[in-house]
Amino acid sequence: MKSLISIFSPALAIGWSAILPANAQVNVTQEHNNVSRDGVYVDAAFTPSAAANLTRDLNFNGTISGNVYAQPLYIEGGPNGPMIIAVTESNNVYALDAMTGLPIWSRTDIGPPVPTTPCGGFNPTGITGTPVVDLASRRLFFDALINGSPTKHFIYSLNVDTGATTPGWPVDLNATAIYNGIPFVSLAQEQRGGVALVNGIVYSSYSGYVGDCGNYHGWVVGVDINNPSNVHGWATTAIGGGIWGHGGVASDGTNMFVVTGNTFNTGGNWMGGEAIIRLQAGPTWTGQPTDYWAPTNWFSLDNSDTDLGGVSATVIDVPGATPSQLVLALGKDSNAYLLNRNNLGGITSALAQANVGGINRGTSAVTYRTSQGTYFGFHNDAGTIRGYRVTATNPPTITFAWSMSQNGRGSPWVTTTDGTNNMIVWYAATTSGGDQRLHAYDGDTGAIIYAGGGANELMTGTRQWNTGMVARGRIYFGADNRVYAFRLPAGSPTPTPTASATSTATPTATATFTPTPTATATPIASPTSTATATSTPTTTPTPTSTTTPAATSTVTPTPTGTPAVSPTPTATPTSTVRPTPTVRPHITPRGRPSPPPRPVAR
Repeated sequence: MKSLISIFSPALAIGWSAILPANAQVNVTQEHNNVSRDGVYVDAAFTPSAAANLTRDLNFNGTISGNVYAQPLYIEGGPNGPMIIAVTESNNVYALDAMTGLPIWSRTDIGPPVPTTPCGGFNPTGITGTPVVDLASRRLFFDALINGSPTKHFIYSLNVDTGATTPGWPVDLNATAIYNGIPFVSLAQEQRGGVALVNGIVYSSYSGYVGDCGNYHGWVVGVDINNPSNVHGWATTAIGGGIWGHGGVASDGTNMFVVTGNTFNTGGNWMGGEAIIRLQAGPTWTGQPTDYWAPTNWFSLDNSDTDLGGVSATVIDVPGATPSQLVLALGKDSNAYLLNRNNLGGITSALAQANVGGINRGTSAVTYRTSQGTYFGFHNDAGTIRGYRVTATNPPTITFAWSMSQNGRGSPWVTTTDGTNNMIVWYAATTSGGDQRLHAYDGDTGAIIYAGGGANELMTGTRQWNTGMVARGRIYFGADNRVYAFRLPAGSPTPTPTASATSTATPTATATFTPTPTATATPIASPTSTATATSTPTTTPTPTSTTTPAATSTVTPTPTGTPAVSPTPTATPTSTVRPTPTVRPHITPRGRPSPPPRPVAR
């Protein structure tokens, strides 16, 4: 594949030295900040009084191209200063200056997105799930659906500081992923969940498309980041069983957890659907009751399309409870389920179960702990954002804490000044069904802390399920064609580093490979800057059935002095194309009887 990397000079990167503490970095490397998917950001600046006066940074540019369902990331420690990473359904990847929102580098050559997907997918469909960054090797991992004959999912690895593709990548899932004779068929599978990185393996989860058409399965694919030819997978045995939640794969640092939806044509024999699944490294799966749980009414849930897997798994620890190490599932049946994550139990009653007052689907939950106890929170289709407390008892129970009315369809996140105090639950009321503003609530009581701001704080083009991200006294939120930045009032205290529970293995020489392109940028002290970048990366196979010749491309965005657009760069990358691998024959999905009528949206 040809490599088209636009590299820019962040002309206004100075100024960060005044607010960056000398002793710690802040990095948001993944969906909901931690691989537990707790959604908690520790930032000392986010006191309730400061949060109440949040405003949008009108000088932050944030211009990108494409629809956005993925959370942005925040990365420090590189040569370009703090960066925001954003991806879009147009298969575009961007690194933006975290202070100005101007581009540092971009990739617009990943491959064409699929213009129309089966049933009711996203149009177009390209990069949907939130990427993950491995800080040790300074690499960015994501899944992209690329149009071709056949259409394929590829897992990519890019140098997060330059955008260059890592040699040996991307990984063609059609050609490499198989489980118990079940092949991975890209066009039948949607990738919407956040990508996870656990002990040197990157994990990506898959569902079908809205409407449940096609012979899809619930899939988890794992790729060794130090040896991308080492690919493993797990899939539901039955057709269906999609992993629909925005958070994708959760982990306690050792095992991976996913929640599956309804399956078809099982004849009443459980085949992986309506369940919490615990996977070991690879992924591998024992098939033992310790490693799965399904409610006793799973077959009824199947027949009514009442997916257990409406929300991605959330790992919860409750000190003082027996057991204390738990995993949460929230279903379309309006129930919350807590299980002992060290022994899920098979097909049986849940450790704790409660009706939580509304259908839950497509989103991610949060969990946090205050002096009053351990909570989980979520937004549901009943138009409420809610908090529930998990009691420190034997066994733990679920008790109602608070509920606030708020339309939209997003996933919450949480800020705290020190990990325990000043817990604030944030929510973006996404889509036209919400007001497309940020909202904030007291984590213990649900009292309103921030009610959306004024005219300047209105966003547009926000998509369902999406969630925000916090770093250095700011909130970043991705929407169509733009990343928005919100900031606390001037004079806020210096924030502490955000938490990160990602476990990564010590990379080998392959993982720490540094691509050859270098960039020389000379900013000019005027509103228009010119940067010249020379790039000679070793690129990866073209993800189509034809060979792409070497190409020299020049990208010239048009700037002005206003914050609405980017500075003018001139990039001249030169690529050496590696041979295109032989494309595997297209696999025709197996037929099945038409499922019962489906709701319009998941």
